[in-house]
Amino acid sequence: MQDSNLHHLDKNIIAKYQDFARDVLDVEFKDILLLITAFTHRSYVNEHKKTVKEHNERLEFLGDAVLELAVTEYLYNNFPEPEGILTNWRSALVRTESIGAAADAFGFEPFLRLSRGEKRGTDRARAQILANCYEAVVGALYLDQGYEPSKEFINKTILSTLPKILETGSWMDPKSHLQELAQRMENSTPVYRVLDEEGPDHEKLFTIGVFVAGKLRGKGSGHSKQTGQQKAAQEALDYFKNLPKKVKKPQPEKD
Repeated sequence: MQDSNLHHLDKNIIAKYQDFARDVLDVEFKDILLLITAFTHRSYVNEHKKTVKEHNERLEFLGDAVLELAVTEYLYNNFPEPEGILTNWRSALVRTESIGAAADAFGFEPFLRLSRGEKRGTDRARAQILANCYEAVVGALYLDQGYEPSKEFINKTILSTLPKILETGSWMDPKSHLQELAQRMENSTPVYRVLDEEGPDHEKLFTIGVFVAGKLRGKGSGHSKQTGQQKAAQEALDYFKNLPKKVKKPQPEKD
């Protein structure tokens, strides 16, 4: 399959992906076309229909399952926590933001094959494309090299971030984490309010404020109210975490 499908590719392009496999994935790909396909977005195929036949979505589907298995296996073997806690930790490790950040940190972006339009896309679209590409690369690695090399790559790029996730508490949903913290520190439940709306209906941007004990403790913006609330909650969490360790609660006056 490889020889018949690589004839249209420049030797320098093939060498670039072979170098990536060696330098980042720590393997020699037997079928380098698998790896090239993992970096190929649907939009690129639409612009190069005569020479490119396959995009990365099937590999992404496979890689998603390999990633979840590797993370689940690691958490099960290394931590005694109950199922609910391990599920939350796994969600934090494999969410779009986490795997997109891993792809960015390990230099995936220059290898992406995108249409001209997608190259000019928003930061949000770019982050999603990087996350999808990470899963596709895991899928390609699994098909070409097997489970163990795939697991080693996931350990290096994703599981290595677990200590920080546990230290910062980012595995908790920001709104849930803030509610627990606000009730403990200020005996108050957070209240979310829309501070501003701008843009057309199909691309509206909401700015949300979160108030604790009547005071604005965080603001966040997003293309949905839920996203804005989560970002506002995260900003409020940062505020509380930067307070002195011991906060005295107001005491009622004595007669």
